[in-house]
Amino acid sequence: MWLLVSGVVMIGVGFSSTDRSNLVAELFEDLSSADGLLVLQVFGPITVVLSVLGICAASLDLKPLLLVFSALIFVEFVALMVVASPLVQVQAQMDSEVDNVFLNVTPLHRAEEYIQKELSTLQTSDSCCGLRSFEDWENQLPESCFCTSPAQLSAQPGNSGTCVVVGSDPSPSTTQVTDKLVHSQPCGPILKSYLSFPIKLRIGIISAVATITMAAIALCLALGLEEYWKKPPVETTVDDYNRVKYQPKPSLT
Repeated sequence: MWLLVSGVVMIGVGFSSTDRSNLVAELFEDLSSADGLLVLQVFGPITVVLSVLGICAASLDLKPLLLVFSALIFVEFVALMVVASPLVQVQAQMDSEVDNVFLNVTPLHRAEEYIQKELSTLQTSDSCCGLRSFEDWENQLPESCFCTSPAQLSAQPGNSGTCVVVGSDPSPSTTQVTDKLVHSQPCGPILKSYLSFPIKLRIGIISAVATITMAAIALCLALGLEEYWKKPPVETTVDDYNRVKYQPKPSLT
């Protein structure tokens, strides 16, 4: 039953569209966001079909069919592990690739206007500034980087709160930021979480399915080979010479 549920979950996640913000799609258009989707789309229906086969075999107590089911899901388990293993490597390489993207797009005031607009929206909603730090904007900080709420403005200079004081800009051609508090938290980790969440979700689902599959294999093997490891019932008889005889108890079927 749990194998059937896991197969349905794989199908649902595999064929559902991932929610990626416009900014994430723009910055990371060269990074694949479909890693693991094909695995779920292919192995989801296979898991559902095999689980229905296993449920029928168990409910009808067809031991040969249980053994066939065990062999089939073992093959599926091996294939799933082989195909899904690159996901772990993708997750490990993503941080360095994302850092390279951040490096290429800075300074932010020279980035495309669309990226600046989307990043300003994120900075306002999540109280962050820049990708790696507010210095990604150099001396041309947008209004979305400034702390505006009363709680943020009450922060004292030099503390470890969410806002920091930036120095003044001697150049009259750029935005003056003298005595301004800006968000100290960068937006980069937030964007990384948006990008990595789908892959982490797929890895988690595949790991759960693998665990359930191993449990199903063990259970079906135990049921299918029950007649070989379970001791048959024995009945005793006494002959005319008071000798006790042990013989298998005849089956009622």
